[in-house]
Amino acid sequence: MADKVRVTLVKSTIGASPAQRKVVEALGLRKIRQSVELPNTPQTRGAVAKVSHLLTMEEI
Repeated sequence: MADKVRVTLVKSTIGASPAQRKVVEALGLRKIRQSVELPNTPQTRGAVAKVSHLLTMEEI
């Protein structure tokens, strides 16, 4: 299993609930098509799962 994952915001958070917006912001994403590299931990995967319809994730 990879030790890092790249998370990219592919959809806007305009129609998302306030809780989902906070999750996206906590992941370090602000703009569409912005990517961040995060550690591959259960906490990161759980946050990504909450807003999976807004993100793409790939293992590095």
